[in-house]
Amino acid sequence: MKFVILFYCAASVATFLAYGIDKFCARRGRRRIPESTLHLLELLGGWPGALLATNIFRHKRRKRKYVLVLTAIIILHVGIWIALACRS
Repeated sequence: MKFVILFYCAASVATFLAYGIDKFCARRGRRRIPESTLHLLELLGGWPGALLATNIFRHKRRKRKYVLVLTAIIILHVGIWIALACRS
């Protein structure tokens, strides 16, 4: 279980940093991180970092499709954890 928690933490930090870099690049008109990359980081367990970053950086909050995909990823992760907990 410790490994899973550490993995989620590492993925969240990576995702949070990616959001910060993307916001920095967006403000300066530089090349951005593809949304598919951000979603992959979220899917790999970085969704808590993504939630934190969307609020701190105020980034990607107005893009309805993006928010829907992020919400689906969160529901998927929570659903898996609930299913695992019910099996025990």
